[in-house]
Amino acid sequence: MLRTAEITAELTGLENTRHQLYWRSRLEFSLDCFICERTGRTTVFERGAEQARCSGSRSGFPGHHTAGRIAGFDTTSGRERLAVRALVDFWWAPFTDTRDDRKASAPTSHPWVRLHLAYHCPEANESGTGSVQTNLVRPYHLTCKHCDALLGVDRETPAVRLLSGRS
Repeated sequence: MLRTAEITAELTGLENTRHQLYWRSRLEFSLDCFICERTGRTTVFERGAEQARCSGSRSGFPGHHTAGRIAGFDTTSGRERLAVRALVDFWWAPFTDTRDDRKASAPTSHPWVRLHLAYHCPEANESGTGSVQTNLVRPYHLTCKHCDALLGVDRETPAVRLLSGRS
């Protein structure tokens, strides 16, 4: 069954930064994978890729390809906020986890997401990266790795909402 999830996040407190900050078109999302029949797998999505990559086991990548893609990726930027909305399509089928004997669900029973950012530091004339994810303590202050300046504040957990399910 084809499912679509909407993932949204927002950074605020950008008024005083001179850094060029933007969302990267890569995200990690926990899904129950019907291919390896494991629940709560970290799945990596890249905009433009025709398939996603499931971690496969608790030991991590390289894992395996899975049926999933970023179907939409919109960003909004302004003087005070930087927002992202991603639509993620993925295939899901019912199964029981081969190791934990848990029933799969779509999305997984405890959805987790990590969204990636990149920036340019004018002080160091260097690029940097960062991320926000659902399991951070809020508010989370994202700072430059080069000059320690505040880049933005993540006040709310990224939202994950199941939009559809079609067979």
